[in-house]
Parts: sequence; C-alpha cells; structure tokens
Amino acid sequence: MKIRSALTALALVVAPSVAVVGTATDAFAVTKISQATAESMFRSVGITWSSSGNCTNRNNSTCTSFDQLNLATAQGAQTLKKASGCALNITGGTETGHASGTYSHWNGYKLDYSKYTCIGNYIKNNFGYIGLRGDGYPMWQSGSGNIYTDEGNHWDVLYYNCGGC
Repeated sequence: MKIRSALTALALVVAPSVAVVGTATDAFAVTKISQATAESMFRSVGITWSSSGNCTNRNNSTCTSFDQLNLATAQGAQTLKKASGCALNITGGTETGHASGTYSHWNGYKLDYSKYTCIGNYIKNNFGYIGLRGDGYPMWQSGSGNIYTDEGNHWDVLYYNCGGC
C-alpha cells in the first residue's frame, strides 16, 4: 500500500466528519455540514435564504440546499454579514444546476446572494477589483482571497476560507 493511500485511509478513520477533496497530488480536508447546521448558523446572524421552489432538496435545481456545504463557506457568509452589516439573502447553495468544477456550488464552495445596494457597495468599496471572469462578469477579491462575482442579477461568492472568522 502506498504511503499516501495509507495516510488518506488513516485520516478518514481518525476524522470521519472530514471529507478529502481534490486530486491525489493536491488533496486537502474540508468539513461538510448538514442543512440543519447551516440553517442554524445563518439564522444566528440574521442571514435569510429563499428558493424559487420553496425547497431544500440538493438534487432539485429550483431548491436552495445547504446539504454538504463546507463549514468554511458557512462561516464566510457569517463573516460577510457581520463585517458588512447588510442584509444577506442566499438564493443558491449546493443544489444541482450550477456550473461544475472543484470550487463549485455542488462541492460546497459557493453561495449566491440577492443583489442589494448595501452588499454591492460593501463589496466594491472594501475588496479589490480583479477583472472579468472568463464569462465576462466582474470580480472582486477580499483580503482573505475569497472571490465575489457580480453575475448581473445576483452575487456569486467563492469561499476558499471563512474570510477571517
């Protein structure tokens, strides 16, 4: 058995609540949380959420799901709410229907927020503009490295970390 395989197996036995994500040469651990845990975290700081289907089923694109959300993503949302003092309404989570990729909604790294003047001003005044994403949408980056993309009718936020929680 290779050393890397043995270490990965050991990590999964020692820390069963931690999922290993990434490639064999670029693996790192993230903690996944449940729908109920995320809702409790968001409720505790006044973050709201909505879905066009009024549901939370991860496998339904009209739902807004937090199932399998990364803990750091939920903490990042809390950090944004506390730092900005703005209303935050989540309209997209880990449900199917978003673009794929390692740092995707499905993999727990992204949240979508309703566009409100307050949060837009906070992002544009406190984070650095870093240019246009490949699809033409403008992006800002926080000091912690998280990426805030203005997708026209909502904010798409990529959380690499909790944003200084």
